[in-house]
Amino acid sequence: MSPFGLGTVKFGRNTGLKYPNDFELPTDGQLEQLLSCARELGINFLDTAPAYGTSEVRLGNLLKNSRNDWVISTKVGEIFDNGLSTYDFSSKATATSIENSLRSLQTEYLDLVLVHCNKQDVDNLLRTDVVSTLRRYQEKGYVRLIGASTNTVEGGLLALDMLDTAMITYNQNETEQQTVIKKAEELHKGVLLKKVLASGHAADVSRSLKFALASSAVTSAIVGTINPDHLSANVSAMLKALE
Repeated sequence: MSPFGLGTVKFGRNTGLKYPNDFELPTDGQLEQLLSCARELGINFLDTAPAYGTSEVRLGNLLKNSRNDWVISTKVGEIFDNGLSTYDFSSKATATSIENSLRSLQTEYLDLVLVHCNKQDVDNLLRTDVVSTLRRYQEKGYVRLIGASTNTVEGGLLALDMLDTAMITYNQNETEQQTVIKKAEELHKGVLLKKVLASGHAADVSRSLKFALASSAVTSAIVGTINPDHLSANVSAMLKALE
């Protein structure tokens, strides 16, 4: 998995987001160019979700001849429809979500499936059937690793205790999850970082990435873009940060 991941929410959804500017959904040709650029830059990790509109379907069509070249993370638990997010962590909803993702992504396996937690992330993990259902699909070989995209420090710590990994928000303006990163170091587990550029609001990309990637427990920092030039600039900033 590359230390820089490409978030794909902008591949299939342009409403209900916190980015500073509005945008049009890219064409298939533009996405092909972006994914080609990503591969040339050494990026092989893509993060998607059913809540990202048509992202999974579009990735499935674009990657069907190169699936094994990519590490794909998707999620269960959240659906975005008609401008609203709804959450369902039941066994039935989780199984349906996994089956739908396998079909949409045109793949026989999912590298990583995360619980797309709401603000009650501890309850999501402890008081629903989502984890046991994910484990069942993991045991059958349809899912390789399982984790949770969490919102609270308690949720992140619990995810590291129960699952393979946690995806957490961490940037210079939001440092609460540093406790989770330290726990990952102690457990010799990796964490994934979201919103490392504060949803496009970071003033200094290189400085922001250097801050985010400081710990060896950070497996990959995920940044969403549909602009190849922005992607190249972000990777250059990441390399500078890693130096």
